[in-house]
Amino acid sequence: MQNFYTMKIRKILICIDESEFSQHAAEYGFDIAQTYNAGVGLVHVVEPVMPVTDTTDTLTGMPFETSVGLQEAIELENIETERSTVILERARLAFGEGLEVSKFTEHGLTANGIIECAINFNADLIVMGTHQRTGIDKWFLGNVADDVIKHSEIPVLVVPFKK
Repeated sequence: MQNFYTMKIRKILICIDESEFSQHAAEYGFDIAQTYNAGVGLVHVVEPVMPVTDTTDTLTGMPFETSVGLQEAIELENIETERSTVILERARLAFGEGLEVSKFTEHGLTANGIIECAINFNADLIVMGTHQRTGIDKWFLGNVADDVIKHSEIPVLVVPFKK
C-alpha cells in the first residue's frame, strides 16, 4: 500500500501582469503545466478606478478640481481591459506553446479576482509572483500574494524573484 500523496494537477491558474515578477512566475507555472500536461488559465485583474464624488475640500469648504470623473473612469477601465487582453496574449505566446490556455480578465480587487477565477476555472493550483514588498511599503500597499494565500482553498505557489 502506498502512503504518499500523488499530486493531481490538471489545471493551473497563472496570475499575470506586466511586472518582471509576474513574468518569472508565469514561466515557472507554464513549466509545471508542461510537466503535468495540465491546462492553463491566465488571469489578469483590472482594479476599478473610483471617480471622486465629493468635490469639496473639507478644510476650506471650497470646491476643487476632480482628477477622475465618471466618464473618465469608464474610459480608463475600457483601456485597462484592452491592455489586459494584450498582456494575456503576450504571456500565452511567450510560454504556452503546445498547451491548452484559457485567458481571463477579471474586474475588482486583485486577490478576490484571482480567487474567484481559480474557483470558476476549477484550478488545482494557483501560481503567482511576488513583489516582495517589506516594511512600510507592504503596510501601505498590502500584498496580493498574502491575501490570496490567506483566503484561497486552492493550493498557491508563490514564486519569488529577486533583481
